[in-house]
This record gives sequence, structure tokens and C-alpha cells, in this order.
Amino acid sequence: MNLVESIRIALRALAANKLRSILTMLGIIIGVGAVIALMSIGRGVEKYVTDQFAGLGSNLLFVTPGQFSDGPPQQRVDVRLLTLSDANALADPSRVPSVRALAPEFSTSATTARGSQSLRVTVHATTAGYTDVINWEVALGSFLSPDDVAERARVAVLGAEVYRRLFEPGEFPLEQTVRVNNLLFRVIGVMAPRGGGFGGSQDDSIFIPLTTAQDRLFRRKTVSGDYQINVIYASVADRATPAEAQAEITEVLRERRNISYLDSDDFNILSQDDLISVFGDILGALTIFLGAIAAISLLVGGIGIMNIMLVSVTERTREIGLRKAVGAKRGDVLMQFLVEAVTLAVLGGALGIALGVSGAIGIGAAFENFEAVVGLDAVLTALLFSMAVGLFFGIYPAYRASRLNPIDALRYE
Repeated sequence: MNLVESIRIALRALAANKLRSILTMLGIIIGVGAVIALMSIGRGVEKYVTDQFAGLGSNLLFVTPGQFSDGPPQQRVDVRLLTLSDANALADPSRVPSVRALAPEFSTSATTARGSQSLRVTVHATTAGYTDVINWEVALGSFLSPDDVAERARVAVLGAEVYRRLFEPGEFPLEQTVRVNNLLFRVIGVMAPRGGGFGGSQDDSIFIPLTTAQDRLFRRKTVSGDYQINVIYASVADRATPAEAQAEITEVLRERRNISYLDSDDFNILSQDDLISVFGDILGALTIFLGAIAAISLLVGGIGIMNIMLVSVTERTREIGLRKAVGAKRGDVLMQFLVEAVTLAVLGGALGIALGVSGAIGIGAAFENFEAVVGLDAVLTALLFSMAVGLFFGIYPAYRASRLNPIDALRYE
């Protein structure tokens, strides 16, 4: 009996009990669908994270305070905040020639209001070079200037969403005033829409001069009166590599912070590749974990296939006896029932793939700026795995059918 004829007979046998066949395939359908959807969403999240970092500009370094200990539990040790003086030292081209541009930032949440409208936003207190370093354009007006920082001016640049919620459609925002923690600020610009970011939408932001924020709003200073900052963004020069810039920044900060040769750094310097790698490892491990959970459904589906094939062998005992009586060999019977089990699994796998792809696309469409990535390798892996499940769980019923004695089988009632 050739393979095509075996598949035709298998399809006819499955069609004779449609409801039972569908219920048997349900475990495979759910398992394959879940694996495809989870892998696609996981890859979509990884792509989204990569795009977010790429949108910050090329060769960007993040300098943050604190350091992680080597052994568990990982906790920050020797926490010492960065200051504006640290940023100014790193901005010296004679000491850090590999850095093209630099921007310090102190960010925190605050209440912003205009008239009766009030909302919670993220305040980014920074300097004039911020937009150049993180590659974010101003849609209307201008960004903070060096004079605004030097004069501690009460000026603000609004994120696109903040502008939309505080002003009427079409209303001109420049030279209007908004309140940030009840302190009046004059609007000088509106940022271009940027979309979602880590921890929320980047458009829910307001940008004000660092000196103004620390002197008038938050008053976060060191004992010596220096301005505290959360992070320093450093853009690496085209002629240099991130490793060269990291080495130069490390040397300057260790000298400024009087860190001895044997002591560890009390700051972190991370590149975009470092952050992407960390997020990629986390998301990859999470995707594998969720995929393993979803694979349990495939196992359950395989057990269902074995169960239904054993029932089928029992129901078709006389048919098996008749085939053997007219010359069918054990291998023919074995092949026939194996083909039926694999056909059942493949049909379930195909339906599961359609379900998983549809689910991934639907989830991607439900979230702005997010797209699930359906890979051909995931589809082929799921299909091959479903075939393997059908083959594995169909071996015993097929073997049992092939071992039936034709005389006993013909007598079976």
C-alpha cells in the first residue's frame, strides 16, 4: 500500500467520526496555537525593545549611579549619586575625546496643570544638548537653550501627549503657561510624538532646565551644593568605539570619586548593546518558559491521539483481521495506523498554526507601535513537532494493531 493511498484511507476514517476527531485534535490545536502565539509575541517584544533603544540614537552610553555586587543576592553597593559636575567633567573633550555629545538628566514624576486640566507626568530636568544626544526632535518651537539652563529660567517643553491633554485642538501653545507642582512655566516648545517607552509613553513628559528643577522644584543637591542627576547620556563619536568611550569615562569618574585601584566602581556604564542583550536574554528565557508551558498541551494532545487510536484499533479489529486474511502484512497495518495518527496530528497542527498566527496578529493590532513577529522557523518547528507527537503516540496503537492474529480478529464481536 503506497503512502497516498494510506493518507486517503486515514482521511476517510477520520471523516467518519468528525466530532471525535476534532475533540482529539483540540489538544494539538491549542498547544501549537499557544506556542506560535507566544513565540511571535516574544519576538515582537524583543524587536520593540531593540527599536526603542535604536530610536535613542547610535552608539549611546548610559552612565548611572551605583554598582551591582558579584554574588547573590545582587544588590547595589556604595550608592553615590552622580552630579552635574561629573557630567561637566565628562563633557571635556581633552579628557574624554571619544564622546561626541553628552546630556545629564534628573527625572521624576510631578503634577502638571493648566486651567482645570491636571495630569501626572514625568519631568525630565536636563540641559540643551539632550535632543541631540537621544535623537528626539522638536515639532514646534524650540528646545531648552544654554541660556535657559544658566539663568534657571522657568521654561518648559511639552511632550506630544501632554500638549494634547492640556490644550484645545489647534490651540497655539507657545508663550502659554502651565503649572508644574504649582510653579508657573512658560511653554517654549512641543516635542515630536515618540510613542511608548520603558515604563510608559514618552509623550507623557515635560522638559525643563536642570538648574531650574533643582533650585525651584525638587531641591536635590549634594552637601557641597552640586546638582544631583539620575543618568548621563553620552553619544560616542563616529571615529571611536563604545569600549574606548567607556574606558575614558571610567578613568575620569574613578579619579573624581577617589576610587582606589583595588576598589570596584560605584557607577555603571552601559551601552545600547548591553541593554539590548540583557532585555533579549530575559525575554528569550521568558519566551522559552511560556513555550514549555504551552508544550504541555501538545503532550496532552498526544495522549489524546494515543487514546483515540487505541479505541480505533478496538473498533476496527474485524477490519484488521479481514485485511490480513486477504494478504496484508504486519508492516502494512502498522503503516496504516501510523499514517492515521500522524494525519490527525498534522491536521491539528495546521489548525493550531492558523489559530496562533491569527492570535499573534490580533494582539499586535490591539497595541499601538507593537507588531508580533511570526517567524517561518516557528511555524515549521510547530508543524514538525506535531508530526513527531503523532508519530510517537501512534506507535503503540499501530504496533498493537499489527500484532493482531487474523483468525482472532475475524472472530471479534
